[in-house]
Amino acid sequence: MATSAFTPASQVLERHQTFFSNKNVIIAGDIQDSYPAIMSANQVKIHCTQFHTYLRLKNSVRGKYTYFSLLPEAELYVGMDTLIYYWPKTKSEAQFQISYLLHNMPKGSDIFIIGENRTGVKSVEDLLSDFGTIQKIDSARRCGLYHFQADSRLAFDLNEWWLSYHLTIENQDIEIKSLPGVFSQKGLDAGSELLLNALIDHADIIKGNVLDVGCGSGILSTVLGKLCHDIELTLSDVSSAAIESSKMTLASNSVNGVVVASDVFSHLNGKYHLIVSNPPFHDGKQTSYTAVNSLIKEAKKHLKLNGYLCIVANSFLPYQAILDETFKCVEVIAQTTKFKVYLASH
Repeated sequence: MATSAFTPASQVLERHQTFFSNKNVIIAGDIQDSYPAIMSANQVKIHCTQFHTYLRLKNSVRGKYTYFSLLPEAELYVGMDTLIYYWPKTKSEAQFQISYLLHNMPKGSDIFIIGENRTGVKSVEDLLSDFGTIQKIDSARRCGLYHFQADSRLAFDLNEWWLSYHLTIENQDIEIKSLPGVFSQKGLDAGSELLLNALIDHADIIKGNVLDVGCGSGILSTVLGKLCHDIELTLSDVSSAAIESSKMTLASNSVNGVVVASDVFSHLNGKYHLIVSNPPFHDGKQTSYTAVNSLIKEAKKHLKLNGYLCIVANSFLPYQAILDETFKCVEVIAQTTKFKVYLASH
């Protein structure tokens, strides 16, 4: 396969391919391409925290050894001697993931950390300064590749990584729980706040089966569940951290809901009276409309008769045209200088 098929980070790893040929390698972190599926090594196991990445790689020749979860099972580490970690878009997510990986990797393992410079991968030198001597062994394609040997293990306790904050909406006290890397992990973002207020102003559409796509920490669903007790909530996301955060937020507020891993509608078969979303328009650091295009174009198949799709988006994003092509009726029910809330029906 041509080198150009891979991300800059994987291209740099390819330059060191001979080192891995007789190693038992775990590949984890922000995997953006298929390099882990073809990399030459004695054994390769792949841990995905993003469901769309898992779906892509599980159909490869290494599908049997590709896993999706928040934290890897203990068996993943058995017999492994090397870790390749792709640095993600946020430092807090990197700290979280590196901590649990290095808590479990066998002593003496070779640890490689690769990332694009613009994502702040250089901070790994400070992050692991107390852990051992980490060296930058390559710099190319605007990426840095770092290496050290795990002579000791990092302490890790999942309970210490939870963040929480409180919201008061319609006289309801709501506690939000989230893990590092989850959208709006430290507070309610302006887009979701506008969407929530718009939904509250149009409370007549909140009924029956409600689907929250890209649920993040579960803010939207939890608020709707607190205000409308007779609805049935389904929440979905591609992020394992978001899935666990939503479960924890629902439980903390005594709200019932089903939380599932799904790449937009890939693993959702039901029909809903209302679909809500504050959809992402980034994949890593890159602008990407793939998920929201699928959300809008496939929503009709998942809406009941007289059902609604309600989404919030940055005002500059070209969603009006896609919505108009797909739905009979589209209106903007709330807007600011930065965001618009669209309500679509068919």
